Amino acid sequence: MMVLAVACSMPWHSQQEAQAASVQQMRFHCDQDTLRINQLLQDGLASRLKTANELVAYYADRLLGTPYVAHTLEGDEERLTINIDELDCTTFIETLYALTRTTLTGRYSWRDYAANLENLRYRDGQMGDYSSRLHYISDWIVNNHARGNLVEVTADLPHATYMVKTIDFMTQHKDSYRSLKGDSAMVEKIRRFEMGYRNHRMPYLKKSWLGDKAVKAALRSGDFVGLVTKVEGLDISHLGIIHKDDKGEIYLLDASMSGGKVMLEKKNLRDHLSGNKSTCLGIRVFRIME
Repeated sequence: MMVLAVACSMPWHSQQEAQAASVQQMRFHCDQDTLRINQLLQDGLASRLKTANELVAYYADRLLGTPYVAHTLEGDEERLTINIDELDCTTFIETLYALTRTTLTGRYSWRDYAANLENLRYRDGQMGDYSSRLHYISDWIVNNHARGNLVEVTADLPHATYMVKTIDFMTQHKDSYRSLKGDSAMVEKIRRFEMGYRNHRMPYLKKSWLGDKAVKAALRSGDFVGLVTKVEGLDISHLGIIHKDDKGEIYLLDASMSGGKVMLEKKNLRDHLSGNKSTCLGIRVFRIME
């Protein structure tokens, strides 16, 4: 049985408070979601892992095999969607963040998880309409960094460089988005946010450097990684986390559309991206602030 969500505090980096959406503003996959989240959080606390990266890696292992399902956030109206049984690349990362952040604060309730999920997914931590969701990763990292949630470490990696790109894919392809098609007012709301990312300068690491020893040494298991795309108007096309083996080799652990589930890719990250016929140019790397 569902109970009303309560107000939960934001990460300790912020003096503001986030109000978790009420149950009436949420969309659950099934009535077992809250029980499973509570159990995961209890297990995470029992693991006694202390760092964000350790917890991200721990929870990623617990989610291995979860089916890949796209578009789970979409509906007739914006709701705080809670679904850990079906994940795409973005909701996988959001789930790992919310589980980890809740554990770092010593909490083990789905209510705290929901508050942390909302805080990450939406602009300034508050769910509103469709335009309040942080759709672009560049916008996502800027907004969440300002609120003490995430930090981008790409520029600190050996051999990192920069590119300048205008990010406006959504309004240029509005008919591809259910919530934009035929809604000129919503398109204009999204366009206003895109205006802040005209000629946006962003760091990235070219995929050709992923075999470099210094790069592999700088990356950590549990780092969030975004695949930078050459697609016009788009910054990141896919998300996952870094998995580092005992020999220091790096792999991508992700909710894979081609694999149909959350999985550890078989090839190391350099070979995986080199063999990828997509439009990937390189990576960006993000960590949870502690």
